[in-house]
Amino acid sequence: MSDPVSLPTIRPRRARRSAAMRNLTAETHVHPSQLILPVFVRDGIDEPTPISSLPGVVQHTLSSLVHEAERVREAGLGGIMLFGVPRDGDKDEVGSPAWASDGILNRGLAAVRQAVGEDTVVMADTCLDEFTSHGHCGVVTDEGIVDNDATLPLYARMAVSQARAGAHVVAPSGMMDGQVRVIRDALDAEGFTDVAIMAYSAKYASGFFGPFREAVGCSLTGDRKTYQQDPRNRREGVREALLDIDESADFVMVKPAGYYLDVLREVADVSAVPVAAYQVSGEYAMVEAAAARGWIDRERVIDESVTSIVRAGADQVLTYWALEVAGRL
Repeated sequence: MSDPVSLPTIRPRRARRSAAMRNLTAETHVHPSQLILPVFVRDGIDEPTPISSLPGVVQHTLSSLVHEAERVREAGLGGIMLFGVPRDGDKDEVGSPAWASDGILNRGLAAVRQAVGEDTVVMADTCLDEFTSHGHCGVVTDEGIVDNDATLPLYARMAVSQARAGAHVVAPSGMMDGQVRVIRDALDAEGFTDVAIMAYSAKYASGFFGPFREAVGCSLTGDRKTYQQDPRNRREGVREALLDIDESADFVMVKPAGYYLDVLREVADVSAVPVAAYQVSGEYAMVEAAAARGWIDRERVIDESVTSIVRAGADQVLTYWALEVAGRL
C-alpha cells in the first residue's frame, strides 16, 4: 500500500465524483435559447418531404413549417432560420424568386412571423443559390465568374423583401465583399432599422455542405472556391468577421462549426458582437450514419458536439438537432 504521506493533495477528480458535482463545476453550459433551428420550406408540395441525406429532416409545406415554428417557440429555442426551395421552373439567372413577395421563402417568413410573433427570433437566409438556375450565390458573367458588385444590389433587394415579410434577422451567406454594408444601408433606407444582420462571415468552401444542396434542390455544378474561404486559412476568417463588424453586422458566423473550432475561438476572442456557428449538414449526416450502424452513442455524440461548439466560443449554434438537444436540456 502506498504511504499516505506521498499521495497528492491536489486531486482534480474530486470535482468529477458525481453527476451533481460535475454539473456544479462545469465550465460550459448550453441553453435552449442559444440554439437556432434551420428549416426548409418547399414550394409545390402537399406534405413534408424527407431529405434522404439528412435523416429526420424534411422539406416543409407552409402548414408543417408553421407547426415546426410553434415547436421551436414551445421549446424555448433562440430562433428559427428559414431556407426557401422554389420550383425548378421558377429559377432564373439572377434568382428573382428570392425577393418576390409571393416567393416561397417570403411566404414562409410571413406565415412563421404571424405564428410566433415576437416570441421567437425569425431569421432568413439571404442568398441567391437556392433561386438561381446555375446554383451560384450571385450573378454569373458570360465568362462564368460570379460578379461580386453586380450581386450586391440583389442581396439588398432580397433583404428588404424579407424584412417586409416579417424577418427579425436577415443572414447574408453568399460571401460577397461589402454585402453587409449594402444590406444595412438598404434596410435603413426602407425604415427597417430594427432588423438585424447575422453575417456568414467566415464561410469556408467546405465538403461538408453536400446534404444541404439536396435539401434546397441546388442546381450548382462546380464549386464556390472563388468566393468562399479556403479551408487552409485561419487568419482570413478573423479578418472577414472584423470587416463585417465594421460594416455593422449584429452577429457574425463561422461555418462549418465542428471542423473550424480554431477559427471560431479566434473570432470569439476579438468580436464585439455575438458569434454564431453553423453545425452543417455534413456534420449532422455523418453522426446519423455512424449511429445508424451502431458505431457511436448517438445522443452522447450529439450533445458533445454541440457543447464543443459553445465551449469554443459560440453564443448561438445553428443545428438540425436544436429541438432534440433542447428537449434533453
